[in-house]
Amino acid sequence: MTKMLHRAAERLFPDGANRYGALPALLVLLTVVSGIVDAVSFLGLGHVFVANMTGNVVFLGFALAGASDLSARHSLLAVGSFVAGAWATGRAAGRITAKGRLFVSVTAAHTTLVGAALAVVLTTGHRGGEVQAALIALLACGMGMQNAVVRRIAVPDLKTTVLTFTITGLADDPFGAPTVRRLASLAAMFTGALCGAALHLGPGPAAALTAATALLATATVAALT
Repeated sequence: MTKMLHRAAERLFPDGANRYGALPALLVLLTVVSGIVDAVSFLGLGHVFVANMTGNVVFLGFALAGASDLSARHSLLAVGSFVAGAWATGRAAGRITAKGRLFVSVTAAHTTLVGAALAVVLTTGHRGGEVQAALIALLACGMGMQNAVVRRIAVPDLKTTVLTFTITGLADDPFGAPTVRRLASLAAMFTGALCGAALHLGPGPAAALTAATALLATATVAALT
């Protein structure tokens, strides 16, 4: 698996400038996770995002203006939990200075949080205000952790959740090495959203969260080798 990930990471840098090892390929996996969990949260937890905080800020404005199908409480909870996860990662980074070790530690914690959300769905379902609040908090906290560690690793064009600048770069810049990473990021997010929605609408949210947990666990183990 290690050799395969390294080869995939090298292909994301066709100019030969990869100095991040296998991490770029792992970030593509995390982008798929972002699409999956946002599909579950938007379709099953009251039209809220747990990865896309721009959407939540906009939804909060809509809810406060009187949109009946949106919850200001859930949007605020998602943003607050996301911030808590990012804050926790920042504190961990003060103790774990090696970026590779930090990635492993944070992704392992993220795996645990999504696994906990899966356990909640399996035991109590995903209906009801308190259950949905717990799921939003667990998933958004994990995504805040993911975004914070990705920001610290700072692999160009692989942000795992933010695609606005990725799309702008595709349109604004001439074709080159960054284009490959940007297209990979877009494809990964689309794939995650498509598969997450198909699993949520088909077998149910437990199937989607199982896939997300498996991908996070794979990224954690792969980063160790």
